[in-house]
Amino acid sequence: MKGFGNIGNLLGQLQKIQEQAKEMQKELEKKVVEASAGGDMVIVKMNGKKELIDIKISKEVVNPEDIEMLEDLIIAAVNKAYTEVQNMTTAELSKLTGGLNIPGLSNFI
Repeated sequence: MKGFGNIGNLLGQLQKIQEQAKEMQKELEKKVVEASAGGDMVIVKMNGKKELIDIKISKEVVNPEDIEMLEDLIIAAVNKAYTEVQNMTTAELSKLTGGLNIPGLSNFI
């Protein structure tokens, strides 16, 4: 019967981590990452909810004859920002769990 006490303790710890994860999510949503492409010709900002919140495009890159280059720069900058948000989230989650992988916990972030 001693094993059940350990399970209860573990469940309590997991519940505490879940609550901390929810708080962390609120904090991450307030953070903003900035990423650029083409030597800062396209700069994007993304929040911790992985929402694109700002984009700046340099006049020099706007060429009606080469729309594909602009499209590629926008995609590159957005993908870079998304990756930075993912890395930020993973780093914060790792601090919370001490590197322990808890299935389903990332759904809260």
